[in-house]
Amino acid sequence: MNQRYYSPDKQRGFFGIGVEYLSKPHNAGSLYRTAHAFHADFVFAINATKQVKQLDKIDTSQTHRHVPFYFCETLQELPMPFQCELVGVELLDEADFLPDFQHPERAIYILGPEKGILQPETVAQCQHLIKIPTKFCVNVGIAGALILYDRYIKQANRAQRERKILP
Repeated sequence: MNQRYYSPDKQRGFFGIGVEYLSKPHNAGSLYRTAHAFHADFVFAINATKQVKQLDKIDTSQTHRHVPFYFCETLQELPMPFQCELVGVELLDEADFLPDFQHPERAIYILGPEKGILQPETVAQCQHLIKIPTKFCVNVGIAGALILYDRYIKQANRAQRERKILP
């Protein structure tokens, strides 16, 4: 293995990622596979459609066999780990740009729906709001991939800095 790449066993903390009102199976499959690839600890969907809940048909990597899934009707039903920070991903004026964002060690990322925005009640519960600096809203699978990659790279850079500091 190439030494310059980040070793997943050195990752600090944990994270989960999910979507509010997910309705398109191909977006769900894309997000689930990407979450699995980037070592997500869990995946969730709030108020997902019946088609999205048919994991065997939409996720060819069989993520549900390796990563816990939570299907909840509301955000309040989602088990929130101790001292975990909720990070809303949405194109809102008050949201911080992703390149400037420092990911919490323990985080739950919640993306807005394919058609619409995060519910005001969800936004109110978020400790952080971030947005991807694009001209317009991108596909939820792509947005999730960008968030996960950004976290991965920033964790890798942090681990590399820590290795240089330690004897």
